[in-house]
Amino acid sequence: MASKSLKINEMIKVRDVRLIDDLGEQLGVVPTIQALAMAKEKGLDLVEVSPNANPPVCKLIDYGKYKYETERKNRESKKKQKQVRLKEIRMQPKIESHDLAFKTKHILDFLEEGNKVKVTIRFRGRELAHTEIGRDVLLKVLANLGEETHVVERPPTMEGRFMYMMLNPKARK
Repeated sequence: MASKSLKINEMIKVRDVRLIDDLGEQLGVVPTIQALAMAKEKGLDLVEVSPNANPPVCKLIDYGKYKYETERKNRESKKKQKQVRLKEIRMQPKIESHDLAFKTKHILDFLEEGNKVKVTIRFRGRELAHTEIGRDVLLKVLANLGEETHVVERPPTMEGRFMYMMLNPKARK
């Protein structure tokens, strides 16, 4: 409470303010004490909108309602945003053809939902000596997907014991 009265006292030191009422109409340059009295009379708050202007600009508004409206607008804008998630599919180089088809179907579903997909091949033990088999598996996945569903963001790349590629969904018209 002390900080609010301190702000009011600081504002009173300024002699005049440009005042805008609750309907958005300019009331002109008014002494600060008179602006506070008008706010109290209408049951509203006097909010300093532009402190750097000469004279400072103040507005008569219901501050609680104003805060609620801005938070509601922010929530509404977040609802309309599409959040892209990264999904990961893991495989091994010695994957069977049915399992490969099943995982490819999942990749296709993720891409249709608008998510990025990271396809990972994990090499164990002696499999590391034959990384070309893993690359072939990733290329089979690309062939099974077709070209109209995705864009290859990052081609098959080896990183430690893992080989991976990144797929983005194609932009919809």
